[in-house]
Formats: sequence, C-alpha cells, structure tokens
Amino acid sequence: MLIFMNVAFTGLSRWLQDRPLIVANPLTSAPQAGQLSAEIVAQLATTLTILLLVATGVALVSRRYRLPYVTGLVLAGLAVTGLLPRPLRLDSALILNLLLPILLFQAAVNTDVSRLRSTIRPISLLAGPGVAIASGITAVVLKFALNLDWLPALLVGTILAITDTVSVIAVFKEVAVPSRLSTIVEGESLFNDGVALVLFSLFLQVYTNGSIPVLDGLQQLLLVIVGGVLLGLAIGSLCVVLFVALSDDPLSGILLTVAVAFGTYQTGQWLQVSGVVAVVVAGLTVGNRGLNQAISASSKITLLNFWEYADFCVNTFIFLLIGLEVDPSLLWRIIPAVLLAILAYQIGRILSVYPLIALSNRFDLPIPLRWQHVLFLGNIKGSLSMVLALSLPVTLPGRSDLIALVYGAVFVSLIGQGLSLPWLVKRLKITTISESRQQIERLQSQLIAAKAAQNELAVLHHTGVLSKALYEEMRSTYQLQVAEAENMLRDLHNRRPDSLTGNPGRTSKLNAVRRRLLMVERSALNDAARKRIISEDVIIPRLQAIDYQLMSLEDE
Repeated sequence: MLIFMNVAFTGLSRWLQDRPLIVANPLTSAPQAGQLSAEIVAQLATTLTILLLVATGVALVSRRYRLPYVTGLVLAGLAVTGLLPRPLRLDSALILNLLLPILLFQAAVNTDVSRLRSTIRPISLLAGPGVAIASGITAVVLKFALNLDWLPALLVGTILAITDTVSVIAVFKEVAVPSRLSTIVEGESLFNDGVALVLFSLFLQVYTNGSIPVLDGLQQLLLVIVGGVLLGLAIGSLCVVLFVALSDDPLSGILLTVAVAFGTYQTGQWLQVSGVVAVVVAGLTVGNRGLNQAISASSKITLLNFWEYADFCVNTFIFLLIGLEVDPSLLWRIIPAVLLAILAYQIGRILSVYPLIALSNRFDLPIPLRWQHVLFLGNIKGSLSMVLALSLPVTLPGRSDLIALVYGAVFVSLIGQGLSLPWLVKRLKITTISESRQQIERLQSQLIAAKAAQNELAVLHHTGVLSKALYEEMRSTYQLQVAEAENMLRDLHNRRPDSLTGNPGRTSKLNAVRRRLLMVERSALNDAARKRIISEDVIIPRLQAIDYQLMSLEDE
C-alpha cells in the first residue's frame, strides 16, 4: 500500500506542480501556499479512494465472471476518467525508475532457475533473435504501410515487439496450461524486456548521433547485456551473504530486497549497462540462492507475500492509468492506423515464433504446435510499450502521432487479445485435468504440507524451542494427515491399471521428481569439484551424462 500511495502521490504531485490551482498573492504568499498544499492533499486522498474502490470492484467482477483482471482495469480506467478531481498522466521516468524494477524483481525472485534451465534454448531464441526479428519485420511493414521514415518505424517496431507477461499469466491463472509452456512464457518475458530496451536505446543513439557502425552497435549490445548479467550476479550474491545475517528478521530482509531492486537498476544505468537485465539476474540469484538457503521458511513466506502485494499494486495502478490515458475520440479517428500496427506486429511475431521454435525443436525437447499457437496469440502489449512511447525524443518528427499509435495498439491489444485469449486457449485443448488427477493432486498437496510442517517441528525440537512432549504431541497430529493421504493415494493407484504406464499425468510428475534429483546430483558434484574433493576430469563426464538425462526427460 505504501508503494502504491507513493507512486500515485509522485505522479499526481508532478502533474499538479505544473498546474497551480490558486494564483499566489504577493502580499499573502504564506497562507496561499498552505491552501494549495491542503487542496493537493485533499485531491490526492480523493483520487486514491476512487482508484482503490474501482480496482476492488474490477477484482470482484473479474472473479465473478472469470475475466482477465488487467483488461478490466483498462476498461475501468477509461470509464472513471471523468470522476477524478484531476486527470492523471503516465510518467515515463517514474515508471522506468520506480515501477519497472518492482515488476522485474518480483517476477525474477519467483522464478525457479532449474525449470528455467530446462527451457533455456527456446527462451534464448525468443527473447534474443526473436525480439530483433519481430522488431525488424514490424518496422518494415509500418514503413511501407504508414509511410514512416526508417528510424521512427524501427523505434515503434521495437516498442511493439515487447510482450506484456502480466496479461498472459493472468490468463494462465484462469485457464490451466502445462507448466513447461508457462515457464517458457515467463522466461521469455524476463529477458524480452531487457533486449528490447537495449535495442531501443541503440536506435535512440542513432537518432541522436546520426549513425552508429554496425560492428560498434553489436559490440555495445553485447557489452550492455553481459555487463548487466555480471552486475546482477554481483549484487545478488552480496544480497545472499547479507541474508545470512538477517535470516530471523524478515522485515529487514524486505528492506534489503527493495534496496537491491532499485539499487541494481540505478547502478546499471550509471554504469551504462542494462539495468533491466541486471535486476532480473539479481532477482534470480536472490530467489534461488538467498530465499532457498539463507532464510527460514516463515521469513521466506513474509518476503514473497510482500513482493506479491507490491507487484499487484503496481500493476493495478499502471493498467488503470492506461485506461485513463486513452482518448476514445482520438482512438476512433486513428483506428485504421492502429489496426495496421497490430497487423504489423502480429506478422513480426508469426515470422519469429514459428521458425525459431522449429529451430529449437531440432536441438531440444519439441514444443507442440498448439503451444506455439499460444506463444503467438499471447502477444499482448502492455505498460512498458506505452512508457517507451513516452520516452521518444521531443524532436522526433511526428512524435505525437507515434505515441497515439502505440497507445491505440496497446489498448486494442489488451481488450481484444486479453478477452479472446482464454477462449482460444480452451479451444486449443492444451491440457485437460481429469477428476482423478485433481483428487491425486489434492492428496499430494496435503502430504507435502504435512511433511513440511513435520520437518519444521523437528528443527524446533532439535534447537530446544519445543520440549519433547509438546513436539511428539504436535507431530502426531500431522502424522495422521500423512498416513491418511498416503493410504488414499495407494488405494487410488491400486485401482488404476494404468497407474504405472500410459498415464501422462503420472509421467509428468515422475519426470519432475527425476529432474529434481538430477539437479541435486549436479549440485553435489559441482560442490565436490569446487572443494577439490574430486578432480574435474572425473566429474565433467558425469555432469555431461546428467545434462543428457535432463534433456531427455519429458516435461509436459
């Protein structure tokens, strides 16, 4: 809530500072200043109240009718514009420096690197060459369809190559999809934004300096990305070390992660490397090393809950503002150009997704064609595209028209694709969860929760927090849950002749367990090599064999 209020206050204050409500009187300057401050605060309170009530109403309607939450926010923002005391405006500097690090860090800290590693090939192709191909093709179509100059077309093409993951994941929460597909979408988005921002900055340098040699541009692109990775690793590793000292202080851990998110982005900007890539890598490091190794379970839950709430507030604010920003009359006037822009980026997405996934399938676990349709259809635009549009240079010819074009494309994408994607995913019948599988998963969740509680009780007993009598009494309660779940799972498996063979759900579960065990083996061997217990000549063949087994596992 504090983050949300701070964001809203900053944006509203900037707008009101440029538009004084009372003309100052030289003879009574102090009282007038006090009145101005009171009116600003009153308008801020009223605006926040309206926005919070609107967001709450959208959440209730979305849950009741199973509509995408972010699409509802955009429509609600369009509807309540006239109810606000003063109109609000998206501020590019505010979002890039304050809101973007929150979104990136929250997504990264919740991402499992082991699953990301298993899909690294398609993710790398889509987030790297895929962004470049989609940007170029979109720019070419816009250049000839709308008669744009090359540089404005390339800038808009890069802006429209970005996919808004928040909208796609919101759909995945409504319609179940395979975990591997969800991982590919989330992983692509983690690095998609960084690559697009780097390309955007390169095109801006071309506009400012006149030209950049191709070789110099490629070298700069590589240095910016590699520099961001190294910076993120360094800051993330330092944060992990500090987590050890703060393992029993979750509130201080929250402050540390907030400082890491903002500090990493600003340091990246100062060092002229990719702050976006740096924040993503730092978040991955903290989430997979710090949260899993350095802090207690209760502290981890507290920290993750904070970041989930911060992400929810920021997305709520941004998508409401997208609705507030769109002028319906202007959108109606430029709708032909908007539809051409949507057609352009969809062509770019088609010619990047399908060929690159076909290439990935030659070297990696194949991605089914129906999954590829989701990767293409989920090409929804969002807040970052609008922010980059606002960042276009004031001297760029036709800047206002380009901004209106991007705004229109984002708005139509959020409404059209946001509402149609759940229906299309259902029509593709990517996954169906049977009643028996749901029952098995409910029992497994009971088993996982009870055994985790038993493990925590054992730690409390061994450290002297719980007496033996109290430990045994509390453990017996969980042991009943464990026994009940295990007996019911055994009965279900015994009643099903296909429980061991021909069961895709069981195969997927077993593969997940095998993958986890192989990752443990790999980690143990790496530790042995690092500590010089076993020579690398002996370990390397074993590591290669483990990698081959990981690649051969079916992951649905």
